[in-house]
Amino acid sequence: MAAEPRAMPGPLSGLSVKLITIIVAVILTAGIVIYLPLVANYRDSWLADRLRVGIVAARVLDAVPDVMALPQTLTDRLLNSAGAKAIVYRRGGQSQLLTVEGVEMPKEVVVADMRATDPATRIVGALDTLLAGNGRTLRIVGDSDGTADGVVEVLMSETPLRLGMLAYSRNIALLSLVIAAVTAIALYVFVSRTFIAPIRRITANMVAYRQAPENANLIIQPEPRNDEIGIAERELAAMQTDLFSMLRQRRHLADLGLAVAKINHDLRNTLTSAQLLSDQVATLDDPKVQRLAPRLVTTLDKAIGFAQSVLDYGRQSATPPKPGPVDLHLLVDESAIEAGLMGHPEIRFINEVPDDLVINADADQLGRIFVNLLKNARQAFEANTGSTPAPAITTTYSETADELTLTISDNGPGLPPRAKENLFVAFQGSARAGGTGLGLAIARELIEAHGGKLVFVDQPKGARFDVILPIATRLH
Repeated sequence: MAAEPRAMPGPLSGLSVKLITIIVAVILTAGIVIYLPLVANYRDSWLADRLRVGIVAARVLDAVPDVMALPQTLTDRLLNSAGAKAIVYRRGGQSQLLTVEGVEMPKEVVVADMRATDPATRIVGALDTLLAGNGRTLRIVGDSDGTADGVVEVLMSETPLRLGMLAYSRNIALLSLVIAAVTAIALYVFVSRTFIAPIRRITANMVAYRQAPENANLIIQPEPRNDEIGIAERELAAMQTDLFSMLRQRRHLADLGLAVAKINHDLRNTLTSAQLLSDQVATLDDPKVQRLAPRLVTTLDKAIGFAQSVLDYGRQSATPPKPGPVDLHLLVDESAIEAGLMGHPEIRFINEVPDDLVINADADQLGRIFVNLLKNARQAFEANTGSTPAPAITTTYSETADELTLTISDNGPGLPPRAKENLFVAFQGSARAGGTGLGLAIARELIEAHGGKLVFVDQPKGARFDVILPIATRLH
């Protein structure tokens, strides 16, 4: 029973959802990669602005002989403009300090060394500021004049920097989401119309055609495209057309086969009655009747045999092989007896298959193959009586690492060219007049069901057939 077809995915499911998810994920990943250096630059700019105030203060300290003489109001104004708690200026082993009046110096500070310019340090510092809580004290360290002689340190709260970085991060995140959304929508519309919609059309057509393959209206109409989708549509249309023709032809052949079987059955009954009458006629004493009766009986026998073989082919079952241990030498002997070779007055039969060879196969089906091949060889000799001195039919055995081969060969007249061209085609591969050509067609089907092959080997004299089976069928 055929499986129920699955429902087609909706417009926002299947490939559509996967496409949108991948696009958004890629854009957001790219945004994160770009965001890290951006937020590090923001932090560096903010710290450089505060350090610049410290450098100005350092120059003031350089110009003033006595720092203690500076008015506190000027010091507070300078520090408050930078938002700093204190500024330290170090030069020549000496340190000078400016602090806001009444502010206690913190015991623990976080150092931001502006002299470290490698990207990893800057990004790690930015992430540290973002992930830390508010309330930490930051010590900004930098050169006062671009040399190592003078060092300026600015002590200030880290909270304003962190709040500014959070606001900047939110703006970047919103901008990234907007860009991701716009890009995803644009790409989705483009890819959906260019790829997903045609794929959905092909898929829907395949589902519908599977339900009614004999409906020619369901054959897909390819679009004029030269890309892979256009090729797929044209190939699908060609395949559906071929399948439609094959199914229609198969139905016609099935109907014709039923009619032929019925006609053949009635014809066989009629020929059987005629055979009975011919047997009675053959008993008459009339010389003409005695001379013509054997020919009539032979003709009727051929007609009955033809009708019977057609009926047998029509009733041929598709039963899978039932493997079991088979003595191959004994099976060949039994097949030779059934084919009328054992004890034949003129034809010598030689069985060279090893006595202890046992394979795993269906004895009945394999026996039918051997009987057919051996009977064909016998009939070829009998149809050409006297044309071959010392007629003989030989069965030999060989094996390789992959397969085992049983060869049936003879030294007879061989096969005519017409028979070789259609050797395994039913009703066309017969090598003798009046034959149906069904025997070899059935034999090939049976050996292929065992995973093997039936091969005709052309040779200068006689006929040779190789029955090839997988080496795995050999038991011992």
